[in-house]
Amino acid sequence: MAPRGHHLTEVALLASASGCLAAAGAGEREGWLDDPAVVASLGPRARDLAVASAARSVLAIVPIAGAGGGGITVKPALGPDEGRISAVEWVPLDVGAAEGEEGVALAVGTDAGWLLFYTLAGDLLHKQSIYPAKILKLNFSERKENAWEDSGSDELSVIFPGVIARCDGADLQIMLQKSFQEVKPRMWKDKFEQEDADDESSFERMPLQIWNVSKFGSCADAAIVGLMPPPLLELQSSQRHYCAITVGEDAVVSAYRLSEDRGRSLVGAILSRGVAATFSTISSLSKILWRSEPSPTKKPRPKPQSFAKTSPLTCLKDSPRKGERLTLSPSGTLAAITDSLGRILLLDTRALVAVRLWKGYRDASCLFVEMLLNKDKVSSSSTHLEYTKSDYCLCLAIHAPRKGIIEVWQMRTGPRILAIPCPKGTRILQPSTRFSSSLFSSYTPLEVYLFNGDSGQFSVLNRHIG
Repeated sequence: MAPRGHHLTEVALLASASGCLAAAGAGEREGWLDDPAVVASLGPRARDLAVASAARSVLAIVPIAGAGGGGITVKPALGPDEGRISAVEWVPLDVGAAEGEEGVALAVGTDAGWLLFYTLAGDLLHKQSIYPAKILKLNFSERKENAWEDSGSDELSVIFPGVIARCDGADLQIMLQKSFQEVKPRMWKDKFEQEDADDESSFERMPLQIWNVSKFGSCADAAIVGLMPPPLLELQSSQRHYCAITVGEDAVVSAYRLSEDRGRSLVGAILSRGVAATFSTISSLSKILWRSEPSPTKKPRPKPQSFAKTSPLTCLKDSPRKGERLTLSPSGTLAAITDSLGRILLLDTRALVAVRLWKGYRDASCLFVEMLLNKDKVSSSSTHLEYTKSDYCLCLAIHAPRKGIIEVWQMRTGPRILAIPCPKGTRILQPSTRFSSSLFSSYTPLEVYLFNGDSGQFSVLNRHIG
């Protein structure tokens, strides 16, 4: 593709996929991508783009890299009580090179708390009820490059208003690999068997942990930033503890310690099992005594999992200021938080202190990006294909739609190094995972992509500055 300018390079023109995107609302009106009900997620290495519309309950999967086809459209089989699409996220799928697949799956969340996984071909891999509330965000995090303490494993976090669920990356891979091996035989079944397969009871439940983080009020966004030390009295404990950051209306920023094991007492466990068994026995006896006719009602929704132990750490309340969005740096040590007054707060997630503040950025969105500030001053051993991580500088890209610009600021306290115009109807995106591989000797930097829904232009922010 021909370069668009000095700081942007056009990667693809998605007009060829307009038929697929039209199902998600493209072309219906100008600025359709600005609709909050339209969610988008960029696949690893920017090969595929997923766009979903809650109003239409449609998911469009569009190829970008070497795009020749027009993508596919998926209409998830969601019942009236299972909600509409509210979040999408790409996750790795390790199926082996022999399978001929791209090695990714697409996670879809609904506003009724259901989580579904699909292949690139649109085949359902898994379906599970997580918690009866709207899924605000799905976030897949790679922890392998964290250098502080025990970095833990990859994870998929599911964000609700006041609740966080976490699935370990290893458990997620086991579940997806097994489902992938079963999805092909399932495709040959008849229609009725396929409908049965779409029911949650036909899938094994994915193990996860779930925490209540509403101590300081409901949250609009949240993230698990990594592992943290245990409390002083639990230094010998085998439990793992995670730090979670939330933003919302009542508290602009809140921090919690999440314990991996459930904090339910032995007495409580016995009582809960006893009550459940007693209720089941009474229910069975009542059916026998009253001889009620069996009704063809649908299967009841599984009860949500018990909350694990949560310990509040701190919060910042500054009414009428409200936290809106949260973005983590690759290592999880920094978080960029936008609020309702047009401010952007840079938070050190280890010390839980603010290190920087920007003003005048209403409705802004932020993404961290790695840039080569001066390619003439990088290490002499580096070439244009073999830059190392030390050659890059962490920056923050701020998309200010009201100003019509994208700014790039050097972290943590560096100057603004770039400001470029950005047309209306543009959204900044970033792959959920970089797929680090030994096959590639060069370091894969964190990049920011721009997608304009009206023109179909898909561009990347050039990493060379200076």
